Amino acid sequence: MAAVPDAVDVAIVGAGTSGAAAARYFAERGAKVLCVERRALGEAGARWINGITRAALAEAEIELPRSARFGEPHPVHLVSDAGRVVVRTHDVIDADMRALVALLQEQALAAGATLVGETSVLGRDGDHLVTDAGRVRARWIVDASGLAGARLLDQPLVGTEHLCAAAQAVFEVRDLDAARAWFAAAGIPPGEIYARLGVAGGFSILNVRLHDGGRTVSVLTGSIPALGFPSGKAILDKLVRDQPWIGARVFGGQGAIPLRRPYDRLARANVALVGDAACQVFPAHGSGIGAGILAARLLADTLARGGTLRDYEVAWHRRWGGLFAAYDAFRRWNQTMAPAQLDDLMSDGVLDEAFARAGLDQTMPRLTLGALPPKARALRRRPGLVPGLARVAAQVVGAHVLSALYPHSERRRFSAWSRGMARVLAV
Repeated sequence: MAAVPDAVDVAIVGAGTSGAAAARYFAERGAKVLCVERRALGEAGARWINGITRAALAEAEIELPRSARFGEPHPVHLVSDAGRVVVRTHDVIDADMRALVALLQEQALAAGATLVGETSVLGRDGDHLVTDAGRVRARWIVDASGLAGARLLDQPLVGTEHLCAAAQAVFEVRDLDAARAWFAAAGIPPGEIYARLGVAGGFSILNVRLHDGGRTVSVLTGSIPALGFPSGKAILDKLVRDQPWIGARVFGGQGAIPLRRPYDRLARANVALVGDAACQVFPAHGSGIGAGILAARLLADTLARGGTLRDYEVAWHRRWGGLFAAYDAFRRWNQTMAPAQLDDLMSDGVLDEAFARAGLDQTMPRLTLGALPPKARALRRRPGLVPGLARVAAQVVGAHVLSALYPHSERRRFSAWSRGMARVLAV
């Protein structure tokens, strides 16, 4: 176990994507930075393939090496029992998280940050971060330790109904002809993405794609077991058992992903939350890589120009809070859907390519005048969808309005704001 310095400007807990990015950004802005990780540094963060938008990488000023990319964006076939939406163009690339974490750690070290692995955080004592390697005095402490990490702000536990049990792995392809036949039976051209929605309840997915010219296949699964469904790992294991063309496992991982909207408070005293620790995860599909990295940059930029942790909270919520809360409302409605309702949503064009693409790209969909008449006709045929959609639409508007008004004052208006957001998003 390496020794830790007595004092730093910024102490960061966790050296995964959010923590390593924070270490890089703070060090590049001249801060003395310590980043501690409970695992070995080479084992930090997610160890699987994850989607990240090119827009997020560009804003984060990250040039992902080709070796870390599993190809550029490929068409996605969103499939239910009787519905199908094909998203031909979008902004999401598949990235090897092992390579991304390593890149961010290298950049942090090059900028002058100190990274220490195999060091556990025991708590916080005022302006000291307490670790099993010693106490460190820090002006600011950043908790980037994930969902079940240090919890330095005693943030509320995420309810099990908002936890996605996800699993992802890359496998060798034992029989390419059989693999192609499996995709062909689903109507998916080789190399494009098969995304089976509702495989275990409304919010669940089985995502499969061939890579490397058919030498490997990636499988991503996710569900909410608290609602009585099998976990993502159980779904993944069943596919592997049922498809003999899937060969040996190359790499992958699993974990719980928070789907609830980000916490109202992202900082207190001298501690700030970023990434999964803040629930900065896009609720529609559980991707938090880009969000966590951009939150780390926003935090570093805010403090470097003389702002406060409160300024970070305000800036984050006013820019992204409405978007994440809106998709949380849609996700909570989606996870109550029976398979027939999901089919209705997709088969008649209520959920079309433009809406699906916006969800993949983590943006709000734009409803054009030309799209209104066919959607109205579809809803007349599917009146059972109207109450849910109307409620979600009202929640989306309310969440955006309130997020734009996130208060600077912590004392006078914040409690009222928080109660208002809770009422708007109540189901």
